Amino acid sequence: MNWKITQIDVAHPDAVAIMRAYMDEVASRYYGRPITEAELTHYVAEEPGTDLVSPTGAFLVGYRDGEAAGCAGTRVVAPGVSELTKVFVKPAHRGSGIAPLLVAAAEDAARRLGATLMRLDTRDDLVEARALYAKLGYDEVEPFNDGQFAEHWFAKALS
Repeated sequence: MNWKITQIDVAHPDAVAIMRAYMDEVASRYYGRPITEAELTHYVAEEPGTDLVSPTGAFLVGYRDGEAAGCAGTRVVAPGVSELTKVFVKPAHRGSGIAPLLVAAAEDAARRLGATLMRLDTRDDLVEARALYAKLGYDEVEPFNDGQFAEHWFAKALS
């Protein structure tokens, strides 16, 4: 497999497209139906990822044979603490091993931003994500936010 993980600006067309695919999937799963184009546009506008840029964040895209196949982002939320967000792999590329590589790249980016702890929240229905985080050494922790869609909280020390 020919994987390349690159940090890109969230305004780059590849970043915009992969974040739309991410939002389409997570919102459709949440509502139990395909979301409309108007809903997708609204949700992307609510969470544009504009905080996933230097000097306090990073957005990474995983390319497979030149195609944007997945993404992950990180942002500083407190001194020494970064949040992992927008971890997504297009369905055609799932099971290929890219998800752990994307998370590792986001952890490396968080370290460069000065983080010693990475944390994240996720939902009940995202069982694959929860399994991935546990496999990668994230421990379920007490809630650290009251996000509307936060139902599970994880953290990992970055050494």
